[in-house]
Amino acid sequence: MHLLFLFLDGVGLGPDDPDTNPLAAAEMPALHALLGGKKLVRMTAPYVGPQATLLALDATLGVDGLPQSATGQAVLVTGRNVPAEIGEHFGPKPNSAVAGILQTDNLFKTLREAGRTAALINAYPPRYFEGIDSGRRIYSSIPMAVTSGGFELKTEADLYAGNGMSVDFTGHSWREHLGYADSPVQDPAESGRLLAKIARQTDFAFFEYWISDYVGHHQDMPQALEMLANFDRVLEGLLDAWDPETGLILLTSDHGNLEDLSTRRHTSNQVPGLIIGAPELRRDFTTGLHDLTGIVPAVLRFLGL
Repeated sequence: MHLLFLFLDGVGLGPDDPDTNPLAAAEMPALHALLGGKKLVRMTAPYVGPQATLLALDATLGVDGLPQSATGQAVLVTGRNVPAEIGEHFGPKPNSAVAGILQTDNLFKTLREAGRTAALINAYPPRYFEGIDSGRRIYSSIPMAVTSGGFELKTEADLYAGNGMSVDFTGHSWREHLGYADSPVQDPAESGRLLAKIARQTDFAFFEYWISDYVGHHQDMPQALEMLANFDRVLEGLLDAWDPETGLILLTSDHGNLEDLSTRRHTSNQVPGLIIGAPELRRDFTTGLHDLTGIVPAVLRFLGL
């Protein structure tokens, strides 16, 4: 069995309002087909269909204030109510309290100790590692969990070999923003098929897509619609290459943002818990899943741990 965790940063379940919510306005045929023709909005959840289940998951976890990236992501990879433990939502990067939790107890460490394979599919350029080594940059919660769990981050070499992917899925960001004129690129559907191929190489694969949060903070509706259309084509390729009988795809987020472009801030909206795969696999995975703390137990249960 394989599990692919598609983490979309800053995507909540908002109202069906195309003026402020790009998820209500975007043309996303692959996603909408999974949801029986419905949109990824608040009123759609809960939904159980032939291919997918959609739940609305609480990201506030009983802590005052708006959810933030460091603590929200830490919850997703530890299963612990990190905001409650440190007394606040915190982000974007982990402080010492969040880092202490991540480095002590996380999903990647549990998988390593159980002899399972795992990978963060994102590939990082040399300048990223130089920044970490020099102290100019610190890990965000996801790569902190991966590295403290004993797994290596993917590199430039992995991108060129087809074993890692750029944050925009297609590889264009390495050419346009990092100056790699010869870096591999694919169209969105091809990128989805590559994502499936890489994910099948491990028991647990994680992909971090932070562009959704970036676009949400910039309140740019045309950019959001273009991004969501591209993501939908990636999803189309991924589903085309995925075997729903032998694996699950999980799509969720750490907090709301993109679903309400009337504000630059995060939101307190619930976030989607979209699970794609065979009905019996989804049924077991979603049992008791109500908020972000339930993700890690569900993953471990699915993997037989």
